[in-house]
Amino acid sequence: MIDDNKQVNNTSQQLGEPTEVKQVIMSDSPTQINSNESGSEVTEQVAAPKNVSGDTTLTPENGVAAPEKAEVETAALAALTQQVELLKAQLEERSTQYMRIAADFENYRKRTSKEKEELDAQVKRNTILELLPVVDNFERARSHLKPQTEGEMTIHKSYQGVYKQLVDSLKRLGVSPMRPEGQEFDPNLHEAVMREPTDEHPEGTVLEELVRGYYLGDRVLRHAMVKVAAPKEDTPPVPEDQSSPTDS
Repeated sequence: MIDDNKQVNNTSQQLGEPTEVKQVIMSDSPTQINSNESGSEVTEQVAAPKNVSGDTTLTPENGVAAPEKAEVETAALAALTQQVELLKAQLEERSTQYMRIAADFENYRKRTSKEKEELDAQVKRNTILELLPVVDNFERARSHLKPQTEGEMTIHKSYQGVYKQLVDSLKRLGVSPMRPEGQEFDPNLHEAVMREPTDEHPEGTVLEELVRGYYLGDRVLRHAMVKVAAPKEDTPPVPEDQSSPTDS
């Protein structure tokens, strides 16, 4: 028996077979194969394909898992479609809100700008109205005072210089005087404080401006106080042939 093993070993060495395989072949007991370390490696290599067959999944080729996979994909596609539609609706809602807010802000900006302009114009108007009586006093002084001496003329020129400076400042602010003499009375521009019967002018003609009116731009700053022409009243004539009661 020993000689036979030696012959097998020699033959295996000549053929290049591994020693471990030779020992497995020559061993008559299964326990010897399992106890050999190199034999255990062969056992693991042989047992490995068995584990691979346990992980086999169903594919469309075998016709079993294809319907289930299609249903899953259909459900996922429906969920994604619903999510896209929801996002589109949210985007449209946000866009509408943005446009509404932008329009409200633009209206607010225009309204506040207009209110600011009106407030500035009102402040300007009130300030100029406070200065107009000063202008009136300068004009009254110029029409009533007649300087006689050189000193009076000097004083007259000095306050008239201040008056001219004030009038120039008002012109730069957009103030212009009215010239209503000879025009038809307009209640939107004039305020009638006197009526004078006359035949020289038609009824309703402005005869004289008592207090000057002013414009601020295109708007009336102060109405002019004027004297308006009225029709002259005719007195009925006394009959010449009318006799007194004593004559009878």
